[in-house]
Amino acid sequence: MNRSNCSFSELRSSPAFTYFTFVYLGLLLALGLPLNGLALWVFCCRLRRWTEAHVYMVNLAVADFCLLCVLPFMLYSLKDHSEDTPFCQVSQGIYLTNRYMSISLIVAIAVDRYVAVRHPLYARGLRSPRRAAAVCVVLWVLVMGSLVLRWLLREQEGGFCFSNRSRHSPYTVAFSLLGFYLPLAVLVFCSLQLATALGQRPDTDSGQAEATRKAARMVWANLAVFLVCFLPLHVVLTWRLATGLNTCAIHDALHITSKFSDANCCLDAICYYYMAREFQEASPLASLPTAKAPKSQDSVCMTLS
Repeated sequence: MNRSNCSFSELRSSPAFTYFTFVYLGLLLALGLPLNGLALWVFCCRLRRWTEAHVYMVNLAVADFCLLCVLPFMLYSLKDHSEDTPFCQVSQGIYLTNRYMSISLIVAIAVDRYVAVRHPLYARGLRSPRRAAAVCVVLWVLVMGSLVLRWLLREQEGGFCFSNRSRHSPYTVAFSLLGFYLPLAVLVFCSLQLATALGQRPDTDSGQAEATRKAARMVWANLAVFLVCFLPLHVVLTWRLATGLNTCAIHDALHITSKFSDANCCLDAICYYYMAREFQEASPLASLPTAKAPKSQDSVCMTLS
């Protein structure tokens, strides 16, 4: 049983906070639509050859579009408290699907890179675009199936259409934490292994050394995006589950960190340009005058993408 209850939050009821939230979500919508639209157009229309990373990134872009599609309804709900209707529940389901599909796909990309770099002989038999597509199908089914199960049990995690505090149960919080900390452990392991492997590579020339440094920075950047977007929310959920508190401060922290996690729809799109060499070549940005990458740098990029 919760130790205390929050029926009114001064922070979330203040006009300044509401205005800031509107501006923040509006910026995500304005940036996310063109960025992810460009990513999907390049991946689906401009790339000549599909790789495992491209399959994962297309699915990641689709998941981000799902979040962008429900942002207008989120903005509406901030102004007029929406009732718990089936349409609102579907919107919330799409919102949660984006969050945990993003987590799952980021980890899948890290595992794919780990296999390619640390186990190159096995990678030839394990990695293929077709198998990457099969992994994505399994992830979509698992994530959406879990959300349907929670909807049938009427134990939603909560959000812009689920303000009923009684639905916040330890079961759903524990489910959310499992869906984050287990992938986090896998991602940290793969990132450390990749960084170690890249650091041990011999530098045959200056181009190879620069390519290795860029690849290592890309690995750490992907881990940083994951932590910045998703760690604060799940730290608050962990604290809530451990203490059993249901105060206004906890709800305010959940609200803020949940919106903070929405930034992944823009940060993912920015990462696309650096994650795939072919994306850089096919993107309209490639027409800008830039120096051509050395051949040694291409080999490292192809290994990671």
